Amino acid sequence: MKAFMDKDFLLSTESARNLFHSYAEKMPVLDYHCHINPQEIAEDRHFENITQVWLGGDHYKWRQMRSNGVDEKYITGDATDREKFQKWAETLEKLIGNPLYHWSHLELQRYFGYTGHLCGDTAEEVWNLCNEQLQNKWSVRSLIKASNVTLICTTDDPIDSLEWHKKIAEDPSFDVQVLPAWRPDKANNVEKPEYASYIAKLSEASGVSIKDFASLKEALLNRLDFFHSMGCRVSDHALEYVMYVPATDEEIDAVIAKGLAGETVSREEELKYKTAFMMFVAKQYNRLGWAMQLHYGCKRDNNAYMYQQLGPDTGFDCINNYAPSAQMADFLNALSATNEIPRTIIYSLNPNDDAAIGTILGCFQDPSATGKLQQGSAWWFNDHKQGMTAQMTSLANLGCLGNFIGMLTDSRSFLSYTRHEYFRRIMCELLGGWVENGEYPNDQKALRKIVEGICYNNAVKYFGFNL
Repeated sequence: MKAFMDKDFLLSTESARNLFHSYAEKMPVLDYHCHINPQEIAEDRHFENITQVWLGGDHYKWRQMRSNGVDEKYITGDATDREKFQKWAETLEKLIGNPLYHWSHLELQRYFGYTGHLCGDTAEEVWNLCNEQLQNKWSVRSLIKASNVTLICTTDDPIDSLEWHKKIAEDPSFDVQVLPAWRPDKANNVEKPEYASYIAKLSEASGVSIKDFASLKEALLNRLDFFHSMGCRVSDHALEYVMYVPATDEEIDAVIAKGLAGETVSREEELKYKTAFMMFVAKQYNRLGWAMQLHYGCKRDNNAYMYQQLGPDTGFDCINNYAPSAQMADFLNALSATNEIPRTIIYSLNPNDDAAIGTILGCFQDPSATGKLQQGSAWWFNDHKQGMTAQMTSLANLGCLGNFIGMLTDSRSFLSYTRHEYFRRIMCELLGGWVENGEYPNDQKALRKIVEGICYNNAVKYFGFNL
């Protein structure tokens, strides 16, 4: 029997162990998509206790606590931090086979030196150990530096002033780049009741009075150029699916007028608006040399009762299995007609979409960038051992795994960088298995290039960051 999560955790063959310990383990981290708060980096926040850094805002953990029958008081309510930690510890011991069990213990091992296992009985010991180190050793910046992170892309709204990014960039005491990433979902969601109030804020931020499609594009251009001047090179979109329902500018003007008036926008009007919006911004990303991330396949905010109490991003989302791949191909094809496809990374929350994505990628590659169209790393409900293995296997079957840009944290926690280690172990296990089985030669030069590329080097080259 192997020891619990020892140095060879998830590495079952000699080839896998060699690939990880010789190459992957030593590579830096480029976190090109996350949801951490740049203000906390600028101010180098110190956390009072492990609950603040571990459970605040982490809806992955919240979902499992609810599944364990924990009262909401101990999840998002007014219970003490110690009480919330206890309920999480009691939940964690039941999560056999869940990636949260591995993530949590990797974090305890790497940052706090704890090699036991967290459960209800050990909660007090772990609470005291972590809190002592958080108060005397760790801050946001020291956690980032200890994780060997070189660059972070946050997730930012077009109306954001990016003041915290500016302060970080001007601080000579911190050499990790923290760059904004453009996330214009609120401007795209014309069907939402808050659309009109958001457009008013976008008008104010851009200095452009938005009243139709032309003025909306002018306002977006203003903010795009500002983000570019602040080092932004990545966009991100949360879409129901990648749609393509073309329309005239006059039709889009009419939809915008309804949205600004607070009138109900029909489903067809919504699809036409979002198609036009995405076509416009995609062409601008191509002009600016940005990469475009498309996240789709999620049905959000399913529990109306809890949404009324807690709002979005609190653990009530699920996989949506409606995603017409033909429309995604048509969207890219329309951009291809004028040679304006930007570098594009496509993620689906539904693992059944892996093969469709893999085949679409191959239709639109060109020599302007190596692996110009990418299938994103296994996302959200899929970033576990089985999901990551399936995503990389599908990509290898249908595309060029050696050009894959690898892992991202997609997290709100500064302890989540161990997810890169988790991913790298799984990747090395997969590749090592192929070597052991005679499916790829034991060519260390070639394997090192593949492993180090997927871990870090491919992303540096793909995004064009100055590192």
